[in-house]
Amino acid sequence: MLALLGLALFLVCAVAALISATRAAAMGLPGRPQPWPDHLLRRSAATLGWAAGTVYALGLAGVAWSEAEVGDGADSVPAPACRMGFDPETIEGLTHHRASYLPLRFDCVREDGSVYVSDPDLVWLNWTSAGLALTAALLFLGMHYRTELRARRAAVR
Repeated sequence: MLALLGLALFLVCAVAALISATRAAAMGLPGRPQPWPDHLLRRSAATLGWAAGTVYALGLAGVAWSEAEVGDGADSVPAPACRMGFDPETIEGLTHHRASYLPLRFDCVREDGSVYVSDPDLVWLNWTSAGLALTAALLFLGMHYRTELRARRAAVR
């Protein structure tokens, strides 16, 4: 269920990111609203925020899907995500898994306590979503700082 919710969230965020990117790109066309730098900052921040949500939702769906496969029919324990695509030496002694949704992780645990990551792509999904969210937040703060500077300049004059 969480995997389907993650996919739905991914689709919503992806469509919103495309709409926001189109609106930001429209700032380069004639007839743009004034003051255009403020609108460009706001639309760029929205685009990056939606993109961060899109990337995170994709990873969320992947972790939830791997979690849902555990205990679902024959040959589903230990987690299929921990067994498929790995050599026999790697999965030797596999006992259980640990899933995390913040940050996105799906770790496979062996009897001796050692851990290996089932999907290394989750690392770049975490870093990408965090980087996009941070950039969106910085643009948003920059927009408000710019407004504050403009108000102070007007008060001095």
